[in-house]
Amino acid sequence: MAFAVFIFALLLKVSTALSSQNITHLFPAVLIFGDSTADSGNNNYINTPFKADHPPYGEDFPGKIPTGRFSNGKLVSDFWASLLGIKQTVPPFLQPNISDFDIRTGVNFASAGSGYDDMTAQISQVIPVTKQLYYFKEYIKRLKKVVGIKEANRIIEGALVSISAGTNDFTISYYDLPSRRDDFSMDDYQDYILKKLQNFVNGLYKLGCRTMVVSGLPPMGCLPIQMLSRFSRTCLTDQNTDARVYNQKLMNLLPQIQSSLKGSRIMYADIYNPMTEMIRNPRKHGFTHTKVGCCGTGLLEAGPICTYLTPLCTNPSNYLFFDSIHPTEAAYRYVTKTLLNKILRHLNTSGHVF
Repeated sequence: MAFAVFIFALLLKVSTALSSQNITHLFPAVLIFGDSTADSGNNNYINTPFKADHPPYGEDFPGKIPTGRFSNGKLVSDFWASLLGIKQTVPPFLQPNISDFDIRTGVNFASAGSGYDDMTAQISQVIPVTKQLYYFKEYIKRLKKVVGIKEANRIIEGALVSISAGTNDFTISYYDLPSRRDDFSMDDYQDYILKKLQNFVNGLYKLGCRTMVVSGLPPMGCLPIQMLSRFSRTCLTDQNTDARVYNQKLMNLLPQIQSSLKGSRIMYADIYNPMTEMIRNPRKHGFTHTKVGCCGTGLLEAGPICTYLTPLCTNPSNYLFFDSIHPTEAAYRYVTKTLLNKILRHLNTSGHVF
């Protein structure tokens, strides 16, 4: 019931804005946490090989700048910020010259290679989700200096918080390495990750966050690098099944978390089905390649081995994946549109152009 009330409240909020053909100003800021699907460049400032601060990353980003985003262009978080009228892109919190404007309107704490399981981040030498919470506390301190305590609390409470992680926990720590496979069954490891996720959401809530969007897993077995690990050219059924089971558990868990956190609004973001739709009907969405990435062979190259020396496809927009793991800007745009349309369909609104 509480979850239904949240959906109604959110739809009412969006509906009010849409009544004047304007969906801006719904949120004062966006705050982003997670892994490489969300990292806008934090890994540039830590000692890790998992970076995207070099070409061909950023090939289609404004100014053709390799910002640290693991794609040819913008990410879902950037599209959301733009769509909501906040700003065009969401900068990494660790960026040394971050402006007061960006502090007021929200920043990105995500780290490529990270996960809810601290062991995942240790393997990748990146920022675990738990430490992203520490950086968020540092952000709050600066925000209070910029706008004052009362306004800072208002911004945090009103911000749209996006949490996108979990894939690396399964692909790195469970499937590809025996780190967790020796200690957990798949079912138990899913529950372990979900408990970590719940602790993270509780931590954000205690710091003032109220509106959170939590992403599920993609069809992990369709990532080119995962198919390569089994020398397969078709999606790995078992890994996709694991993702669907996890997602169902997450969908069941989020309303329970919301009901335990007074005043919270927590929504599930379905990544699995939009990705599956693009894989099954590529031409409908303008794709000619869905099993390989644009960079190099498209099967292995990512991060430090996807460089300016690596052959690149002619048109990344024709590819679902930019490297062997990460989607292109075109794919991210469709995912964003799909998430938005799930709200718009409830409003019976037509004619909205994204």
